[in-house]
Amino acid sequence: MIKYNTKELFEKAKELIPKHKLIFVEDVIALIGISKSRFYELITGTSDEMDELRDLFDKNKIELKVSMRKKWFDSDNATLQMGLYKLLSTTEEHKKLQQTYSETENTNTNTNTDKVTVVFE
Repeated sequence: MIKYNTKELFEKAKELIPKHKLIFVEDVIALIGISKSRFYELITGTSDEMDELRDLFDKNKIELKVSMRKKWFDSDNATLQMGLYKLLSTTEEHKKLQQTYSETENTNTNTNTDKVTVVFE
């Protein structure tokens, strides 16, 4: 196992994320071959490095979503087209498309705010 310092690990992660279109930090950790705990010791969740890696993950996620929606749009598969339509539909259209749609509303009108005291003996 290679012993990484923060800079080396960060640069390796920045290289792998776009190259393999990764969207999860766990995939980076697995590809690099480092333990999860060691990775987070070197690149903490609140560091500037992690923020930059998150930006790369987000970029890959957006590209993937756009690509999938394009494929769904171009497809003759009714299931894919229905999935896309649900993503694009208004709330009213979405309700009409659902086989089972449950709308819940809290109708509790209890305004009793008396305190309850529990005494253990």
